[in-house]
Amino acid sequence: MTIYLVTEATPKLAEAFLRLIPQLNLTSRIPNQQELQEVIETENTYLFVGEENGKIIGTISLVFYRIPTGDKAWIEDVIVDESTRGKGYGNKLMQHAIDFAKSKGILKVNLTSNPTRIAANKMYQKLGFELYITNMYRLDLGK
Repeated sequence: MTIYLVTEATPKLAEAFLRLIPQLNLTSRIPNQQELQEVIETENTYLFVGEENGKIIGTISLVFYRIPTGDKAWIEDVIVDESTRGKGYGNKLMQHAIDFAKSKGILKVNLTSNPTRIAANKMYQKLGFELYITNMYRLDLGK
């Protein structure tokens, strides 16, 4: 698998998200090509994809932010196509994002994962992520 930073939203990228997002969460809205371009152009937001044989088979988003307690990163939307799971591609995407964050001087990386995603949670723990006991709240301002 080849992993690279996306610099332009193409029809191929939009098609990949149309296929991959429902595999992460059936209720998540799927971004169109223009919305993906806006993500790519957002400062401190990095979108990586993994490709094999010309097909995008995985994605990961990394966002850097600065707060009074330090520079941190947040990983979101880690998705590996269900047809290629179990081959270590998720681990490769994660390690790529972690290495990228390290190269930018980031010392703390956060992520959330649904507890029902057993394999993903095991992978995060194997990579050194520790379960952080907190309550996460979300206010949906779009309702």
